Amino acid sequence: MRMLRLGMIVAMLGLAALLASPALAQEKGKVGDKAPAFESVDENGKTWNSKDVVGKKVVVLYFYPADFTGGCTKQACGFRDNFARFKDANVEIVGVSGDSAKTHAAFKKHHKLPFTLLADEKGEVARKFGVNVGKGGMSPLIEEDGTKISVPRGSTISRVTVVIDKKGNIAYKASPKNAGEDSKKIEAVVKKLTD
Repeated sequence: MRMLRLGMIVAMLGLAALLASPALAQEKGKVGDKAPAFESVDENGKTWNSKDVVGKKVVVLYFYPADFTGGCTKQACGFRDNFARFKDANVEIVGVSGDSAKTHAAFKKHHKLPFTLLADEKGEVARKFGVNVGKGGMSPLIEEDGTKISVPRGSTISRVTVVIDKKGNIAYKASPKNAGEDSKKIEAVVKKLTD
């Protein structure tokens, strides 16, 4: 009897370990899923809550590794250059990285970005959407008041773009192959959702 119980316990532990393995773990933030609710801080240090926007308009949430880096700058400037078309279609663009609100403010000002940047220093928002999060680091040199400085980044988030439809569901999720062309790809995705 004791052997049977012991065998059952070992089997249950084995099943629990198998279910917890990354291969079988359910991916978060899949296309068709309800977008998870989240709260973060924008470039001005103000709280930004997804419930104020999600379900009311199409939201483009693009996760990126770091401010002031080559690919991330091209991606941000692509969304900036196409921003008028997104705005006309009542689409909210939001960039998310592991940088601080202060770094976001400098990045936004330097590149004249007309959309919100969220500081996800612990990678909590990214993880809710199943986006990989690595350890932080230091930013490239950025200019502040005429002086070049480097600031710490809380986490490094993988480049993934998520589109949330007007019903609050994830309609699209992908890692762009070309960061600079991401906004054009997303414009085509959004057009299908807003027509």
